[in-house]
Amino acid sequence: MSGKLSYFPALLCELCDSPIDALVALCVPRDEAMELVAASWADDQSSCVLATLDGGRRVAALRTKEGRWAACNAFLDQACATRHEAERTLKKLLKRGRQGYVGTIAADEKKPAQD
Repeated sequence: MSGKLSYFPALLCELCDSPIDALVALCVPRDEAMELVAASWADDQSSCVLATLDGGRRVAALRTKEGRWAACNAFLDQACATRHEAERTLKKLLKRGRQGYVGTIAADEKKPAQD
């Protein structure tokens, strides 16, 4: 990733073995998921694949420390300048045993393109 980074809270929906499986679990059509993942390969450090579903819900496939992919609802509207701020925001979103992650994106990636 290059440029300024932003950090956003994301709530876990499901853990998957690949970013494509994670996006499909979030209701992204398989063909679109494959295109998004292929486009993200341009950045070999990519650990986040973003998508916007019909209706405007933003989702992300995030690589976990364990090497799996977390299918998450992404709260890009609550993006923060620092990881610490995003972790605080995430804590406010976590309820009833939910799990979440902090995603990292280049600041200019906040708004995924919609068809």
